[in-house]
Amino acid sequence: MAGPGLNAPMTAEAALAAWLAHLAHERRLSPRTVEAYGHVGRLYLAFLQDHRGEGPQDAAALGAVTAAEVRAHLAQRRAGDRPLNARSLSQTLAAIRSFHGFLDRRLGVAAPQLALVRGPRVKPTLPRPLNEDQARGLLAETEADPDAEPWEAARDRAVLTLLYGCGLRISEALSLTRADAPLPETLRITGKGGKARMAPVLPAVRAAIDAYLAAQPFVMTPADPLFRARRGGPLSPRHVQAAVQRLRGRLGLPASATPHALRHSFATHLLGAGADLRSIQELLGHASLSTTQKYAAVDAARLMAAYAQAHPRG
Repeated sequence: MAGPGLNAPMTAEAALAAWLAHLAHERRLSPRTVEAYGHVGRLYLAFLQDHRGEGPQDAAALGAVTAAEVRAHLAQRRAGDRPLNARSLSQTLAAIRSFHGFLDRRLGVAAPQLALVRGPRVKPTLPRPLNEDQARGLLAETEADPDAEPWEAARDRAVLTLLYGCGLRISEALSLTRADAPLPETLRITGKGGKARMAPVLPAVRAAIDAYLAAQPFVMTPADPLFRARRGGPLSPRHVQAAVQRLRGRLGLPASATPHALRHSFATHLLGAGADLRSIQELLGHASLSTTQKYAAVDAARLMAAYAQAHPRG
């Protein structure tokens, strides 16, 4: 005899959990991204339950969602205690579409009315790189940081040099282990979605890593994180962000001078030196060339600004 609930339909909450597990283990999205998607999904299910005035729903009921319900949910998010801007609303709708796409593929629960919902218009934003002097100045300023021990200054310089010299994301730089150093001429990096790419390593990058290793005080096994915090634990992205905030304050750089801006600078400076977009796409690990093409717009905008400033009739 079957036990109670053995043949019960999957609940909406269980379907959400299955989708998040898919994102984490099959698509290999970062824990932070999965957490953000989970937040969107939970708010969405709570809205539908409240809007319909019903108890907990099963996954099949999600296929009956109407365009009006989704629009009402987005309107609620726009006007809530923590209102979302157009870009965040667009990301929320994208997450909801991804959830329903999973339901359709895995459970056969389609939501045809979702195709009638249009997201808000989002003004495209361009990357905000540093110029070459600013990037060099940021790296050099690590050595004059009064808040860091000499080995910590060497570590911060090594991390920032990796971001600028190899175009890495913070998470990619901090994922390196002691076994990765000394760095080879090309470094295998696993980026978003588990996508691997090869990053050429400049001699200056290798020298910065070697200087850090010579100065750091810890005994590390090959499996240990390469970059260590003051007390010996793994270095966190928050520390790198705080260090850059201190450095840019002393240099008078804008708030857009972030660790990720060094990755933008890597791409923009390569493009300005004649590298082609396809090569830059491979070096950055972008899945789509359209993402990389934003750097061409940045380079064109800088060229036009220089023209307007220098031309006698500008």
